[in-house]
Amino acid sequence: MVDKRRWLIGCIALLIILTFVTGYYAFKLREEYNNLNENNYTEAFSNLVNYVNNVENYLAKAMISRSPEHAAETLTQIWRDSNLGMVYLSRIFSENEGLSQTAKFLNQVSDYSYSLSRKNINGEGLSEDDFKNLQTLYKYSVDLETTLNQLSEEIYSGEISWEDLNLNSKSKFAQSVDSVSVFSNIDDNLNDYEGLIYDGAYSDHINKKEKLGLTGETITEEEAKMKVQEFFGEDFEKIETNSFLENADIPSYDFSVKLKNKTEKYSIMISKKGGHVVESNLDREVESEKISQEEANEIGKDYLASKGFEGMKETYFIKQGNVVTINYAFEDNEIIVYPDLIKVRIALDNGEVLGIETSGYLNSHTKREYVEPKISIEEAREKLNPELEILSENMAIIPTEWKTEINCYEFKGKVEEKEFLVYINVETGKEEDILVILDTPGGTLTV
Repeated sequence: MVDKRRWLIGCIALLIILTFVTGYYAFKLREEYNNLNENNYTEAFSNLVNYVNNVENYLAKAMISRSPEHAAETLTQIWRDSNLGMVYLSRIFSENEGLSQTAKFLNQVSDYSYSLSRKNINGEGLSEDDFKNLQTLYKYSVDLETTLNQLSEEIYSGEISWEDLNLNSKSKFAQSVDSVSVFSNIDDNLNDYEGLIYDGAYSDHINKKEKLGLTGETITEEEAKMKVQEFFGEDFEKIETNSFLENADIPSYDFSVKLKNKTEKYSIMISKKGGHVVESNLDREVESEKISQEEANEIGKDYLASKGFEGMKETYFIKQGNVVTINYAFEDNEIIVYPDLIKVRIALDNGEVLGIETSGYLNSHTKREYVEPKISIEEAREKLNPELEILSENMAIIPTEWKTEINCYEFKGKVEEKEFLVYINVETGKEEDILVILDTPGGTLTV
């Protein structure tokens, strides 16, 4: 009888243990599933925010463009990014009213931008009503981006989860955005339209087959070491060879360099042809910011002049970790030559130059024969959107995707506190490009 009781107690205990283990295992599976879903939702949402940001910037360009060719290209980009935004939105299975209204907004922007691009392609041109509609869409896109960014902050901070959004459309988020009316008003205000872009201007270097700035004869590794020693001067102490980068855009010798009174090592690349410095870099902790942007601009300019790069003008910059990277373009007779670009990294604690990157300059720099403008700057100004308030104007050379260059008038202006750069061809009067200037906490960028 005792044995039977013990057996029964053992079975009950085993059953309890099995129940506990099974329950715990099911709990862990559910937890892993929920974490996976959260990660997938967050990734999709991050991509959605990026594409909404792109739509806003391209709408800004479209509402001031007066060139049918450029407008068609910009509107096509809006159509593309709106659709990509909807793809990522579809991966967020939320019943939240705000997200469903976002889907409708993106769908209407996509349809409308596509219809306008077809008008431009067919040579019809856009009417004043079309431009007014684009302006209205732009305003809503700004509101939408603000709201999505706020939601993003709440998700990443843990104030709200995707489970909250999916299960309760009256969630903390919905309650916290009463001041932003875009979610509640987009549907009503867009009924009239039914059926209806670091790091600085031209900073993506064009890798040309013929390296115009790569002058001089082929050098050996030992000759490249001499170039390194010349570059660092009296501070030089020791050099180590890392490799030869044969398949790089500019074939180069790669070295590590120890300087006097420094624990960190510089990396530096010297081109095989001509012995030019392609890139130099020092990574160190920069814990404070004592140097102003204006001081950093002058430090970079003086540094470039000391290395033989005369006539460089600062254009755009970005700050990261108390280090500023400044783009300098070659300036010749007050013409800004954007293809001839050099980047300089400066520590903001003491103004030390941490790095230089010259590939844009080495690809493009040459003595140019500047074209004689066939239209005056006054005539070019007349081709601008009349709502653009001009802040500055000058001449510039910009690169094209076909690896050529265009002489333009560069107009910096603003519409409703949004700043733009507009480029008008000095020979044809064609609107070649429009860039949106973004003043961010980390620097001044363009898209």
